[in-house]
Amino acid sequence: MAKAVRFEQYGGIEVLQVVEVDRPVPGPGQVLVRVKVTSINPGEVHIRTGALHERWPATFPSGQGSDLAGFVEEIGEGVTGFSAGDEVIGFTDDRASHAEFVLVEAANLIHRPADVPWEQAGTLYIAGTTAYAAVRAVAAGPGDTVVISGAAGGVGTIAVQLAGNAGARVIGLASDANHQWLADHGAIPVSYGDGVADRIKAAAPDGKVDAFIDTFGSSYVKLALDLRVAPERIDTITDWKAAEKYGVKTEGNAEAANAEVLAELAALIEKGQLEIPIARTYPLDQIRDAYRELEKRHTRGKIVLKP
Repeated sequence: MAKAVRFEQYGGIEVLQVVEVDRPVPGPGQVLVRVKVTSINPGEVHIRTGALHERWPATFPSGQGSDLAGFVEEIGEGVTGFSAGDEVIGFTDDRASHAEFVLVEAANLIHRPADVPWEQAGTLYIAGTTAYAAVRAVAAGPGDTVVISGAAGGVGTIAVQLAGNAGARVIGLASDANHQWLADHGAIPVSYGDGVADRIKAAAPDGKVDAFIDTFGSSYVKLALDLRVAPERIDTITDWKAAEKYGVKTEGNAEAANAEVLAELAALIEKGQLEIPIARTYPLDQIRDAYRELEKRHTRGKIVLKP
């Protein structure tokens, strides 16, 4: 038997349970991973509450989690390139990584580079691939000024660095407490709230913004348009209603959800060109506390779970 997070119905944090389940057995093409580190993401909150039922319905009892890093425990028929004991980074599309053991398609795993810390490895997939896709969607590059809302969040902190690596000037919208972190990572910090448009214009050369990545929602798509950013260079990962209304992009995890991008991001961490800040670490048994913290929407970087 093994521990895993489950919920039997849509609802708040109280529906989350840590229960005993049968230890999975790998089938053809699958790898059984003993999870050392996983993480939580805002999208999981919306799935659990039922807010995304039309887009991503749950089947009960439902598990949770996509990100993972750990050790190969067992391999299924036909799997090559992995052996028991290997250290791996990967992901599951089966809402199952918040657990001690998880079945993963071999194609969704990479070997963990030695210089990639475990906590960053286990939080890389969702936030990393989402940021990767968003930066690519707005074509951030040399000479561009890119604004990122929620710049201190899980996706935002990575997008700030990826856009900077691409040669763009980055303006990061965040609370004052996160301004030093943003400045230390090459971004121009700007406080959100009333008057933010004027503050962005003051921070941008000649007041011109070329691209906008919205990781927070609220009214940021409209703000980007008011700043005269072209719709094709605006990407929101959360405000689908605004995207439909104004014709902006919604590229995120789905557009970069593969092991090749995961390997590219891990290589950046290994080279010291990308850092994933860890806000806090919780044991699996404190899954409800982890989500309470996440739902405050004030954490810098990622929240880690350790089964």
